[in-house]
Amino acid sequence: MLTAGKLATVQALSGTGALRIGFEFLRRHVQQPPVVYLPSHTWGNHLKVVHESGISDVRKYRYYDPSTLSLDIEGMCADLAAAPAGSIILLHTSGHNPVGFDPSAEDWQRLARLCMEGGLLPFFDNAYQGYTSGSLEDDAYSVRLFASLGMDLFCACSFAKNMGLYGERVGALHALVSSPAEAQILVSQFQAIIRPMYSSPPSHYARVAGLILSDPALSSQWQAELREMAARIQRMRTLFLEALAESGCPGEWGHLARQRGMFGFTGLEREEVGRLKKEFSIYMLENGRISLSGFNEGNVAYVARAFAAVLAGRASTPGAACAARIEEKEGVEGETMAMASSSDRPECEGLGDGRVEMNASPQNAPHL
Repeated sequence: MLTAGKLATVQALSGTGALRIGFEFLRRHVQQPPVVYLPSHTWGNHLKVVHESGISDVRKYRYYDPSTLSLDIEGMCADLAAAPAGSIILLHTSGHNPVGFDPSAEDWQRLARLCMEGGLLPFFDNAYQGYTSGSLEDDAYSVRLFASLGMDLFCACSFAKNMGLYGERVGALHALVSSPAEAQILVSQFQAIIRPMYSSPPSHYARVAGLILSDPALSSQWQAELREMAARIQRMRTLFLEALAESGCPGEWGHLARQRGMFGFTGLEREEVGRLKKEFSIYMLENGRISLSGFNEGNVAYVARAFAAVLAGRASTPGAACAARIEEKEGVEGETMAMASSSDRPECEGLGDGRVEMNASPQNAPHL
């Protein structure tokens, strides 16, 4: 696609900036009022970015089934099959935030056919490429599949996690279109949006990313480090599951083992999350999403014992209340995604969960 000249690319302020530019462009230039579909469970900033772009018609497609603690692929396909032609479908490329369940290769093929047959526009949020599985190729399977089928698509890319440049805001917006002439037009329109919004992105760490990607030796070293980091997070997931079993924690935790990426969607209810915070100084999002990157070998047993204490006597399986909505909060310090009251709106996780160095003592509180 690069050699064919059909890819329109602009540097953006990480993945969030790329999403903002893309949705702003689509709001301005689609021929009808745009309809955006978000997953039923998604990153808290998605809904904010879409609304700030001036798009008001935001709907959800089913993604996570709390009754089975797994991906709801049948519900997802049914909702996308019913979406009106021209709808914009936001898709997590890999390492879904917050639930950690990704479609299989066969699922992606099915979803691609639905998008083609229904005239839907895929918009991928590629926030964790290489950080989910350790493989850049595997984590990009969905985007490359859709591109290979000749579909127009948008893709917001971030180097925040996979290059450790979180505070440097390095990312890109890509749009795959039908011709080089169309790609040139899109680049011009993207630049027209960027110029009055923030003029130009910072260049220093973008050059660092470019150097790593263009130098074979540096690229090889980077990919080796990515594999190491992905393996560390998977090891923390395994150690946490073992520690839960050793602590006698109630419930069946197989859903955590099936998830991928840096998050664990625990299935804890809001009250239980509150007890972990108040009684054990363990912090996570109210919907039960925990950041596995905050674990280490010195604190994982402490967290598991806290889970066991909080869940003692609980009759239901963890996860039964995962679909409970987060109440809208006014004036909350930091960024927290307010839940819309309508059942047609997606359930979004909050932002700003702390990540600090952790140990096994409650005096130095884990932030997960």
